[in-house]
Amino acid sequence: MKIEDQKELISGFKHLELLANQVVEGFISGMHKSPFHGFSAEFAEHKTYNVGESTKHIDWKLFAKTDRLYTKRFEEETNLRCHLIIDNSSSMHYPKLESNQPFYESKIGFSVLASAVLMSLLKKQRDAVGLSVFSDNYEYYAPEKGSDRHHRMLLHKLEDLLVSPKQAKPTDTITFLHQIAEKMHRRSMIVIFTDMFQEDNQEALFNALQHLKHNKHKVVLFHVIDEKRELNFDFDNTPRKFIDVETGEIVNLFAENVKEEYEKTLQNYFKSLSMACAQNKIKYVPVNVGANFEKILTTYLAEKQMFG
Repeated sequence: MKIEDQKELISGFKHLELLANQVVEGFISGMHKSPFHGFSAEFAEHKTYNVGESTKHIDWKLFAKTDRLYTKRFEEETNLRCHLIIDNSSSMHYPKLESNQPFYESKIGFSVLASAVLMSLLKKQRDAVGLSVFSDNYEYYAPEKGSDRHHRMLLHKLEDLLVSPKQAKPTDTITFLHQIAEKMHRRSMIVIFTDMFQEDNQEALFNALQHLKHNKHKVVLFHVIDEKRELNFDFDNTPRKFIDVETGEIVNLFAENVKEEYEKTLQNYFKSLSMACAQNKIKYVPVNVGANFEKILTTYLAEKQMFG
């Protein structure tokens, strides 16, 4: 490969797309080991050639590898519409990464790559995808489409989100979930990536999530967390200055002094979120930054099967 080609491959959306495709291909190849073996037909971009059919669409390259005749599948109609929603508030840009850390070990980076992974899967299945991004304003909206041009446009936007915010951006989750819901007219699967850090009352939040379910939409909420720091409060016991990245508020304390109470409060919060989602028939899935994407993909497949 030429140096110029290498530079092109690792820059821009192609790098993100390459990573996403690798995740999906790895997942598909391992599906026979998983309870989702029965879904393998969904991924088939080929079907067995039957005698008497036109030979126009036979994949001869695949024949050379397998010594079997397959024809390429061409599905004109979209099977499913999926709308991805990403919280781009300042808290999602935590933790601040070192120069040698991969981008997907921050909450926004994980959400971006997870979204690109789902987009890769949706593209394989000829499904349409849209995107909304919010923080303290409704930053971006693109309706669900299935074209290559649309796919590339969304990949560019996802890459833009990896740039750290220049100023504190709080989360106005409730306002913008209602606005997004108003835009969703055709029945869709709605997938949200957020850290659920917002000051508004929980009842109002779930009213907004419930609004997303109108018109028989299915809602999947991926609760993105940095398990090591945010869930386990894994800090050494030296005096530290904790800064709220959305409000700028500063608290000085010893981590050990508040660790037990912090963990208890957070676990109760997670439990209440899970219960409220269950009551509202919203799929709630906590995911840890830097983890593999199998939970994302298996959740999507299971929810798609029930979506019908």
